[in-house]
Amino acid sequence: MRVSVEELLRAHGRPPREVYFDNENSGYVPREVVEEMIPYFNSIGYGHPSITHKPGWEAYEVLYKTKDLLTKVLNAEGLGEFAFVHSGTEANNLAVLGHALANKGRGGKIVVSAIEHLSVIYPAEEAERLFGFRVVRVPVDSEGFVDPEVLKEFVDGSTSLVSIQMVNHEIGTVQNIFELSKVVKEVNPRAVFHTDAADAFGKIPIDLKKLEHVDMVTLSSHKIHGPRGVGVLFIREGVRVEPVLKGQLSYEKLWPGVENVPLIAGFRKAVELAYRDFDLNVAKMREARDLLVRGILEKVSDVLVNGPSDFSMRSPDNANLSFLYVEGEALTVELSINGVYVSSGSACTSRILEPSHVLLAIGRKHEEAHGSILFKTSRYHTREDIEYTLEVLPKAVDRLRGISTIKK
Repeated sequence: MRVSVEELLRAHGRPPREVYFDNENSGYVPREVVEEMIPYFNSIGYGHPSITHKPGWEAYEVLYKTKDLLTKVLNAEGLGEFAFVHSGTEANNLAVLGHALANKGRGGKIVVSAIEHLSVIYPAEEAERLFGFRVVRVPVDSEGFVDPEVLKEFVDGSTSLVSIQMVNHEIGTVQNIFELSKVVKEVNPRAVFHTDAADAFGKIPIDLKKLEHVDMVTLSSHKIHGPRGVGVLFIREGVRVEPVLKGQLSYEKLWPGVENVPLIAGFRKAVELAYRDFDLNVAKMREARDLLVRGILEKVSDVLVNGPSDFSMRSPDNANLSFLYVEGEALTVELSINGVYVSSGSACTSRILEPSHVLLAIGRKHEEAHGSILFKTSRYHTREDIEYTLEVLPKAVDRLRGISTIKK
């Protein structure tokens, strides 16, 4: 039975502090981003960007300027096009299924890593079911890395598409995308290489001129404190992709429908804020993450770090920890009552209570995966936020271990 927020507050009281770490699923949208969006609902740019009147021209200008900014921050001048969709999930579907539609009848393999986001794995399986592609999953090591030599064994002349995340959404593993894409092209120059960079954008440098073997790149607004409802797919010139949705021709030829101009304006502002002081923003994420992880390992026993042990090899915002002898869902609720908001297991499948496919792929046992908690720090976290979390978390773990049926 669902419990309302009001009932929770009556039962437990309002927590003295609230700290939000669930930035994988959604996050805080800063005032500057909200203020950027408001005029586009009713003052300017409320027209269709494909229509030649003043409100339409103003809407078109938002799209043009946003793509121009993305071109600058990703060093993509003259390399290809950016297609707006409505989420990272839609961008991944467009990349995988759009490629499959453009190449149906040819067959071949779609190669993905074992820890890809489900918005890549499921469309790949759909391409297999509908169009006869064969999907193969490349294993990863215990920290989530794809070995280029192992990848080479899965790629051959029949490989049509390879999709490997730049940064894993759960355990933060930063793949060597330059090396992996190079290996793919050496084996089969015709194979298309896609990377889901939703969790890399705004956190690690991305230079598309240096990543010369990467053909498609997925971005997502809400991962950088932009509004939900905006995704982007970069498509290198010459790469064939067909629309997944059918409808009236609009500004975006690959994704029909009226673009959500207010949200795209907010996304543009979020990109500006993320890249205006890029190094400082990343340093703030990393400092908060490192302080949090050190404190947890000092204060709580029987904790496993999921993902790279060398934190320079993982995203600066990512901390994924398994608390043994505790159910992750129970710990999520306990922390929430105390004002600390996290996600358990796989952030996108936690309500199903299935163990994360990512954690199982790196060798975690089911009970270890079920006890995992994902923290994602941001440039907005303070030292006081971390200190409060380190005060609340050990008590929550101790209480749950005291009543848990999972024993050492």
